[in-house]
Amino acid sequence: MEPRGMKKWRPFATMPEQYIGLKEMINKQSEVAQPVLTEEQMEQINFTLIEALHTNKQVYLTYYKKGQCITETGFIQFIDSLRNLFIFIDDVFELKNKMRLSELIDVRLA
Repeated sequence: MEPRGMKKWRPFATMPEQYIGLKEMINKQSEVAQPVLTEEQMEQINFTLIEALHTNKQVYLTYYKKGQCITETGFIQFIDSLRNLFIFIDDVFELKNKMRLSELIDVRLA
């Protein structure tokens, strides 16, 4: 008798693609548009970033990425206004993250 091997699993090969497609549809439904910040809000974000950088205080960063508003805690390490970038250290995994200043929605001191 010859072993069937992977042949018996072939009918189920399309299932992962279906689940991936459903997950993408659900994620697209929960997407939000990127909020537009006023000049006052951008100035407040800049002031808070500079204060957190100089005092080495922990901050709550809310940023926009791929249709989602994400909030993380961390420490600001470096700000480069010419390249529109800043670097923060994640509080959970202590990893360095580069991010664009234009992605920021809100910054608050912890």
